[in-house]
Amino acid sequence: MNFDIPPDLKEFLSSLDSFIEREIAPLQAQDDNERFFDHRREHSRTDWDNGGLPRPEWEALLTEARRRADKAGFYRLSLPVEYGGQNKGNLWMSVIREHLAAKGLGLFNDLQNEHSVVGNFPTIVMLLSFGNETQRKEFIPSQLGGKVIMTFGLTEPDHGSDATHLETVAKPETRNGVKGFVLNAFIVPAKTPGIKVESYEWTFNMPTDHATVSLTDVWVPSMAIFGPPTSGLSVAQAFLHDNRIRQVASSLGAATFCIQESIKYAKERKPFGKALAWNQGVQFPLVELLTQTEMLRLLICKTANDMDSMPHRDVEKKLIDKVSMCNYWANRLCCESADRAIQVHGGVGYSRHKPFEHIYRHHRRYRITEGSEEVQMRKVAFKVFGLSELAKGQKQATKL
Repeated sequence: MNFDIPPDLKEFLSSLDSFIEREIAPLQAQDDNERFFDHRREHSRTDWDNGGLPRPEWEALLTEARRRADKAGFYRLSLPVEYGGQNKGNLWMSVIREHLAAKGLGLFNDLQNEHSVVGNFPTIVMLLSFGNETQRKEFIPSQLGGKVIMTFGLTEPDHGSDATHLETVAKPETRNGVKGFVLNAFIVPAKTPGIKVESYEWTFNMPTDHATVSLTDVWVPSMAIFGPPTSGLSVAQAFLHDNRIRQVASSLGAATFCIQESIKYAKERKPFGKALAWNQGVQFPLVELLTQTEMLRLLICKTANDMDSMPHRDVEKKLIDKVSMCNYWANRLCCESADRAIQVHGGVGYSRHKPFEHIYRHHRRYRITEGSEEVQMRKVAFKVFGLSELAKGQKQATKL
């Protein structure tokens, strides 16, 4: 059993670091772009008079960083060769995302919009796995070219994390001889009649990327169906599993950053002439957190590697417990690490002159979104106790 990072992945990380130093760091340093990352970051990024959406100049900077990464051959790493990528899977992406997040805040891998110089493309993965040829041709190049942004909607106000009890229904209907559906899974253009953005939600971390959208008698052609009929939940789960394992790697990296910064500060800070690092009250919490990161890293890498060995459709059946373990543990650990970093740094840790509050506010969302940590733990329980099969057996017995 080999626990070493593959040599070619190590070489990639080295090349990536050199690119960041050469191309991205100077871009961040010019034209006062540091305002997007220092204590001014939230205001600099957020257009408060436009629903709390990102400011155009902030999104323009992210676009330029992605353009440079794409030109250098890093951005499309996980995509198939025909789309300019190298077809790297979840293991590579997990290691890379942890590596970048462990560097802290920066233009190379910012928290906003999951921006990174090595792109994560969950919607493109869905298109490749479930989309028809027309959908792939229309939406993959346009996304990569920055002409189209695809958003993902699953949660309903009255049902929260329970994606199996949605009130939104779809039914076949013919209009002017064209077969289609009145609002499975669908690709629906934002300007389709009946779609309305009711509000942009102001969240713990701004600018916002969450909206409340209503659907009223929305009609789309049958070509808009995403994946086989009646398989909408499977399509959604494919998005969630790939996105989760890569996102939790980012949470692990951010946790590592918070812990290492705390260790460094505790060694340097000498109130009353003695380093904080000598205090057991400082040592023990950081030791516990660091121990958890070491164990979690192995679980994430093994799970990501196992995911790469099977089709998307099989992950839900075979690995749902491991993905869920990674999900709830990593996101909770990141929040605990950021909170501990604030505590170790004292007053300056609580200020916006340190990044810990920003890391906490951003990663706190992942203990709720894409399935709360309670839902993740319940998924683990259903798997290990065999409750799904037990429920099926009880249902059959009731019928008899």
